[in-house]
Amino acid sequence: MRKIDKLLNEYAESHQTIINIRIHYICVPAIFFSLIGLLSQVSLVGVFGGVLPSVLYPYLNLGVIVLFFGLLYYLRLSYVLFFGMLIFSIMILYGVHFINGLTKVSSWKFMLGIFVVAWIGQFIGHNHEGKKPSFLKDLQFLLIGPAWTLSHLLAYFKIKY
Repeated sequence: MRKIDKLLNEYAESHQTIINIRIHYICVPAIFFSLIGLLSQVSLVGVFGGVLPSVLYPYLNLGVIVLFFGLLYYLRLSYVLFFGMLIFSIMILYGVHFINGLTKVSSWKFMLGIFVVAWIGQFIGHNHEGKKPSFLKDLQFLLIGPAWTLSHLLAYFKIKY
């Protein structure tokens, strides 16, 4: 059995009820988005600014670095999941860039609000399920959650990962 199959199966063990699954379909992407949004507040322009073109400055932040290493992790597990997560990551970067550009919104507060509400949702789902979140057993499952959600979307479209 491939490592990705083992990890997704193990993650699925604590995600069996339809309520918990549906909550995760919403909350996992929201947590991923808001975490990258929060980390995007840490600019790395001072570190990489002189090396890279100025058009990239809005994306020189800790969020992009975390996405980069996360994508390397997914690449090791599955090319198809990597490609799906790459598309999702680009959408997240666009959304974060858009929200950061709004002058009437304090983006870090907005992202923190999404992050907190989404985690509350996650714990409500796990309370309903009666099982602890997988990441309490192994932090690796913080990265498997988005892949698990994506694997369900791929299965819906009959795409093998």
